Amino acid sequence: MEKTELWCMLFVFLPLLVIGSGDIYIVTMEGEPIMSYSGGVDGFAPTAADSVEEMDITSEAVTSYALHLEKQHDALLDSLFEVGTYKKLYSYRHLINGFSVHMSPDKAEALSRAPGVKYVEKDMKVKKLTTHTPQFLGLPTGVWPTGGGFDKAGEDIVIGFVDSGIYPKHPSFSTYNSEPYGPLPHYRGKCEIDPDTKRDFCNGKIIGAQHFAKAAIAAGAFNPTIDFASPLDGDGHGSHTAAIAAGNNGIPVRMHGHEFGKASGMAPRARIAVYKVLYRLFGGYVSDVVAAIEQAVQDGVDILNLSVGPNSPPSSTKTTFLNPFDAALLSAVKAGVFVAQAAGNGGPFPKTLVSFSPWITTVAAAVDDRRYKNHIILGNGKLIPGLGLSPATHGNKSFDLVSANDVLLDSSIMKYNPLDCQRPELLNKKMVVGRILLCGYSFNFVSGTASIKKVSETAKTLGAAGFVVAVENTYPGTKFDPVPVGIPGILISDVSMTKDLIDFYNSSTKRDWAGRPISFQAMASIADGLAPILHKSAPQVAIFSSRGPDVRDFSFQDADVLKPDILAPGNLIWAAWAPDGIDEANYVGEGFAMVSGTSMAAPHIAGIAALVKQRYPHWSPAAIKSALMTTATTQDRGDRPLLAQQYSGSEIMTLVQATPFDYGAGAVDPKAALDPGLILDASYQDYIRFLCSVPDVDSHEILNITSSACNATGGRPADLNNPSIAISHLEGTQTVKRTVTNVAATETYVITTRMSPEIALEASPPAMTVLSGASREITVSLTVRSATGGYSFGEILMKGNRGHKVRIPVVAMGFR
Repeated sequence: MEKTELWCMLFVFLPLLVIGSGDIYIVTMEGEPIMSYSGGVDGFAPTAADSVEEMDITSEAVTSYALHLEKQHDALLDSLFEVGTYKKLYSYRHLINGFSVHMSPDKAEALSRAPGVKYVEKDMKVKKLTTHTPQFLGLPTGVWPTGGGFDKAGEDIVIGFVDSGIYPKHPSFSTYNSEPYGPLPHYRGKCEIDPDTKRDFCNGKIIGAQHFAKAAIAAGAFNPTIDFASPLDGDGHGSHTAAIAAGNNGIPVRMHGHEFGKASGMAPRARIAVYKVLYRLFGGYVSDVVAAIEQAVQDGVDILNLSVGPNSPPSSTKTTFLNPFDAALLSAVKAGVFVAQAAGNGGPFPKTLVSFSPWITTVAAAVDDRRYKNHIILGNGKLIPGLGLSPATHGNKSFDLVSANDVLLDSSIMKYNPLDCQRPELLNKKMVVGRILLCGYSFNFVSGTASIKKVSETAKTLGAAGFVVAVENTYPGTKFDPVPVGIPGILISDVSMTKDLIDFYNSSTKRDWAGRPISFQAMASIADGLAPILHKSAPQVAIFSSRGPDVRDFSFQDADVLKPDILAPGNLIWAAWAPDGIDEANYVGEGFAMVSGTSMAAPHIAGIAALVKQRYPHWSPAAIKSALMTTATTQDRGDRPLLAQQYSGSEIMTLVQATPFDYGAGAVDPKAALDPGLILDASYQDYIRFLCSVPDVDSHEILNITSSACNATGGRPADLNNPSIAISHLEGTQTVKRTVTNVAATETYVITTRMSPEIALEASPPAMTVLSGASREITVSLTVRSATGGYSFGEILMKGNRGHKVRIPVVAMGFR
């Protein structure tokens, strides 16, 4: 599992630089960016377009206005500061008009007061939010055939990955066994040259590859030897997410001589555009991420996948929706780019989301129907369950157990923890060979300095018949995952079961007067754990997946936006890995990895969105989001309500009934999303009106960041034509409207509502016929019956006479 990091703002000190110590700042300037410039500057023609496809970025109008903006940025800096006392990193010209710069805090203060400067914000760090799922989601039988088969699924759609790069030689991205990829005129991105091989990173499947590290370099965090000054993936995370969304179909997943199945992306024919912003040791910086997003949109990507985000709401803007990250993504959506972002890995606790805004599709992580379990059988007949993707002990026979503690070569060696079994040279091979090695699970496993993979290598080096890693102490928040290993092995995660194992070992091991072992007579056998067990109680919301409610500011005030938006598989996902990848200690040097995180859930949605975009090429990002959300399911495979993993009071994981704050609209249903019946659409101006309606919002801040003024007065955030309704403070009765558009044949819908008894939910009309291509308005009223101090949950269900079902989730907290 990806490790949770503490939220921190960026404080950096640069050694040996003329500009001295300082920070990185993102500066927003007056004047429209290229995407929204409608004229008014003498000598420069308008460049605004409704989408990137309509814009010719090579035209004289665009290139001259872009140069004009960049010259303005440079002229401002040159007029205020001496050369060498600052370093400009990027000029942002397409989505926002501004730049990022490295300078001292006092210079940043002076810059904020300069004419023409709207906003100065200190940069912040970002982090990663880290086979079987195509079948689980019904893609091979229900979706791919309708689009011409897997070899056409995602054809001519470009998915941009703002991540840790890619390993281009992986079979998931090769073009050897596929139809040739032709040119794609609407994509204009470039391919960097590998500094070592002198070859570019692209092959037709990978259609663009660039890296962004100017902020990381200025901060003194970048090490080119470790981090690779190229799109090459030095982590594993970027290759993994790209393969989930758009990896080739039918790639055998082989490790340790066993095939765990065949891997495929959601849209295996989609193109991959790589924008590397994440690096091995430090993550990344918003300045680099914003530059990558701007470049991706300028290049013409259709879908943007972001398995990255801050770990807390921003403190420097009054509302979460206007932080530099979300503001850049708003401009991307304006340009027609669908954005999928990981919800975050702060679960199961409330208000832990790192994706806030309604123009972004925020993805929660689910546990799918495949579980890997194993067990060890003790000589006394007791069966102890555990985790281990391993073969059984040889011939299914029993072997002596031997504790690492009893075979130390030198008990005085305490520089390392020998019980971790990470260093075979600390243990007596003669006493281990042919026996099952019993190891301890220390905090080193939690911190990542010890791994099950290394235990397996130690046991193999010593000639052991297998190994057991036993957890003796609880580590709150630790997620135990099965790890593929080449020899028999198991992890016992239940502390009470570990006690039974150790008691059996101690009672069966004979010792001399000093406690030294004389003979090992505790026998055990490890079962075969290679085959998965399929469960109908799937999907379930994964315990690490960040939960709502969404927040609108740094004081964690609830927002009138339902987040997350949707649930997709994100637990134990098999996909491509980079051989140099160090993100997961158990998969160093491997070609595939089984990883968990909302990082893995987001590319599922990005890939499915590519299939929707392929079928409906002119749909807006909001229309695609609506199709995904209104067709999602709140039932598991057994037709029972979805469950969410949660901690009990004693940090023991349990299952509770899930709510929209766990899964949003529900679990994604790709087949239904390709034929949603009705959609709820929203435009860029609708999002501006939403921003202007946020309580206590600073309209000047909206103008400064979006270059759009709050012209209309009144309105509430819940009025946004979102495929969900959230009201965090409901008093009396509140009425909201939703406009639905029929994207299928003419159909008559019956509208019903369901809501917790504390709030009355009504929708009118009770039935309506919507002509093909036409729109109709629904009026929804919520009335407080009783205040409970908590949220109430419900839904509006629209059933059509041609079989379509459209569901809009509703959440509200009533006050009297």
